[in-house]
Amino acid sequence: MVPRDLPIADLLPFALRAEEIGLDEIWVVEDCFFRGGIAQAATILARTQAIRVGIGILPAAVRSPAMTALEAGTLAELHPGRLLLGIGHGMPGWMRQIGVWPKSPLTLLEETTGAVRALLHGERLSVDGRYVQLDDVSLHSPPPVAPPVLNGVRGPRSLEVAGRVADGTILDMPVTPEYLATVREAVGRGRAAAGASAPPEHTLVAFSLAVVHDDVAAAREIVRPALATFGAADWTAQIDPLPFAAAFRELRDVSATPEAFARAMPDEWIDQLAIVGPPDVVRARMSALEANGVSSVVVVPTSPDPDRPDDPFAALDALARVVLPAAR
Repeated sequence: MVPRDLPIADLLPFALRAEEIGLDEIWVVEDCFFRGGIAQAATILARTQAIRVGIGILPAAVRSPAMTALEAGTLAELHPGRLLLGIGHGMPGWMRQIGVWPKSPLTLLEETTGAVRALLHGERLSVDGRYVQLDDVSLHSPPPVAPPVLNGVRGPRSLEVAGRVADGTILDMPVTPEYLATVREAVGRGRAAAGASAPPEHTLVAFSLAVVHDDVAAAREIVRPALATFGAADWTAQIDPLPFAAAFRELRDVSATPEAFARAMPDEWIDQLAIVGPPDVVRARMSALEANGVSSVVVVPTSPDPDRPDDPFAALDALARVVLPAAR
């Protein structure tokens, strides 16, 4: 994942290094108010050769489906088979801040995803929905390879929407086997409800905090501060399926601050909430996620080097130790 606050001068060197070490995908984010997802993706696609580029995610409320399809279709025409398009609700606080949070986020997401996907597949659409209105719209030149349209969502009702209309789901961290079981169930309900109209396949993309370090204890301490946010309400869907969910909430409630909560977490929790340790352990954790239905693990770059603590390139150097032996 490209860090949202990566200095812009480092964007291309970061992407080129990711491709050089053999990563399959690089993902950009569109967090308010950092940088646009489409502009980042276009720049990386133009300067790299083969690495796939994911946008995770475009908030559904900020663009019309026709224009989203137009932009994504253009990128897919220029770079066939290399774009992955993520659409989601967006963070409610940010969406309210810019005045676009809808009364029915689920309806907006379903209408938007369905329309974008249909347009990218060359369909001509007339839609009179609650949020999406299209009158005999089609792309003049739809891409020869339609990019997969994925929904970045968390909870069961949103996951059902993704199952009905999306080619896949992007799951925010932490992603565990327990959470994946609830994800597959909810997505399956959506696909069953859609029947023959559901997309033919549904892939799962997992975002994850990861620290590659030969000393697993050191890796845990490096990643520990980043786990502080997992106690917030937005992460309920991921935490509730865990066997230690009750103890997790109890510790959160008695901790004076999120930072204190993270400092008090047992090592066993950290090993579930993040991917930490030497390359063989990291590969094993990724394989376990794959065995539970994940097709791509998108790593949030975290430096293992105490002399370069805020350097995302140090994180890529560490990931090279995971990727290159497996590739050879």
